[in-house]
Amino acid sequence: MVFFTLITYVIYMISKKIYKRRSYFFMHPLLISPLALIALISCLHVSGTQYIHSARLLSHLLGPATVAFAIPIYKHRALLKKNLGIIITSITTGVIVAILSSFAFSKLLRMAPDLIISILPRSITTPIAIEVSKEIGGLPALTTVFVIVTGIMGGIIGPSAIKWLSIESPIARGLAFGMSAHGVGTSKAMEYGEQEGTFSTLAMIFAAWITLLMGDSLIPMLIHAAKLTSGV
Repeated sequence: MVFFTLITYVIYMISKKIYKRRSYFFMHPLLISPLALIALISCLHVSGTQYIHSARLLSHLLGPATVAFAIPIYKHRALLKKNLGIIITSITTGVIVAILSSFAFSKLLRMAPDLIISILPRSITTPIAIEVSKEIGGLPALTTVFVIVTGIMGGIIGPSAIKWLSIESPIARGLAFGMSAHGVGTSKAMEYGEQEGTFSTLAMIFAAWITLLMGDSLIPMLIHAAKLTSGV
């Protein structure tokens, strides 16, 4: 367990240092680290299951890390109350756009109904996305892949989008990161500042909650439309 935990940490830190020197999007640690680890365990003839078991210490740290997000939320509770309307409106809009764009993109690529259903909850944190996928009849394993890809791409593209759009508001930056890239985005938002991290955490939480509500309304309508257009 110690070996792969240490190797994972070392690879990530090295890729992070490389990215600081050569800040090209394709050299982002979230891209380089997984590819390097896949190459390593392939050369060592280690299965994915064995790697996950050996590096489970890192997975266990996700729980305390998630709980720690509550600290900045508590510290900025007055600011949150003041902007509650903006937060709910923005995130609700973001959730609807995420679901509709996922549906439109998957239909454009002529995906099978099972794939379409599995991609719809991609814009929320993994544990809740898996439950939503089960509830609507998707494939949780595929949903997990879509969520991870969404988070990684959001973490890579997000900073450039923020810079290009000249977004200076900590609230706007935080909500954008949390809505577009959930956990990965929240981690990135923390690099900007505590307020960005706070609003990103809230966006991640509210997006999951709103998506759960959509599981009984918008998502079933899209699933029905997908099945009708595919002749199922």
